[in-house]
Amino acid sequence: MNTSDFYTYLNAQQTAQQYLYSCYKGMEDAESKSYQNCNTFMYYLDHGLRFYENGKNADQVVQPVLYFYGMVHLLKACLLTERPDYPESTSLLAHGVTTRKRKKKQYTFMDDEVKIQQQGLFPYFSEHLFSMKKFPFEKINMEMLFSTLPEMNDFFLLQNKNKMTEIGFSESRLLQFPIQLLDNYHLTDKAFIRRLEGFLPTIKEIKIDNSSISIHLGESFSSFHGPFYVHMHNKKIYFPSDRNHFLPISEVITHYLILFNLSMLCRYEAEWWGDLLLSRPDIDYPFIQHFLKTHSEKVPDLIGKKLFEKYNGQKLH
Repeated sequence: MNTSDFYTYLNAQQTAQQYLYSCYKGMEDAESKSYQNCNTFMYYLDHGLRFYENGKNADQVVQPVLYFYGMVHLLKACLLTERPDYPESTSLLAHGVTTRKRKKKQYTFMDDEVKIQQQGLFPYFSEHLFSMKKFPFEKINMEMLFSTLPEMNDFFLLQNKNKMTEIGFSESRLLQFPIQLLDNYHLTDKAFIRRLEGFLPTIKEIKIDNSSISIHLGESFSSFHGPFYVHMHNKKIYFPSDRNHFLPISEVITHYLILFNLSMLCRYEAEWWGDLLLSRPDIDYPFIQHFLKTHSEKVPDLIGKKLFEKYNGQKLH
């Protein structure tokens, strides 16, 4: 079932309640909480998808705001499948991320940074949906975040910057990495494999030759998360090209951080935002335009897949 159909399936009180009940099995008061939350869950999904649909038809001036709140609603729906008492406190209602209040002269979006806060939606969903309790950064710039999205890599290649490398993947159990990644990471083959072990199922066999590192897995690798990323269109698997861009976080987390910053610019930096869209003075414009188009298609699909995977997981037990 594709994610669009699954969203449609959940768009009724009965199916939403049954889905939540399957998620809450084993928890205290699972049935009553599934009834209590089913309308909220259903409306989070419905409103989130409406924000996205309206965003696609809206002027670029307001797109980031519509997409951001669409994403927030879908994330809150997803959180209700894990945390039936969400939100447990009002502190969770904050965004959980901040940006510079005053922009420097010669400001560029690619160099701009976001800073993670200790409380709010961002650290909360990162922990409970993606098991990220600690981040390898306190603040991070937009170029670094863009570099972890496979759909953005062609734009970097046009600048002679190769941020991501396509890796071979076949039969769900064989991964092949170009041997030059060892030089890019300044690691021996054994150290490189040790770095990967925490992100892979059981490794059955490793073969190394002059061109590649082949890793045969003991079980199928069907669900991809950072540092492995699936391109939305060609469905190929991408991996950070060097150690400086090794940032093993979910794409959903990356999209949230970029989109939060764009929505803040859209709301509070009218002069810069208007000039970007009207004059298109630098590289920021094509990157932002392509990101927004990618985001509107990919993130609802990623969150829908996460909801569907949880449904399948519950049914299998």
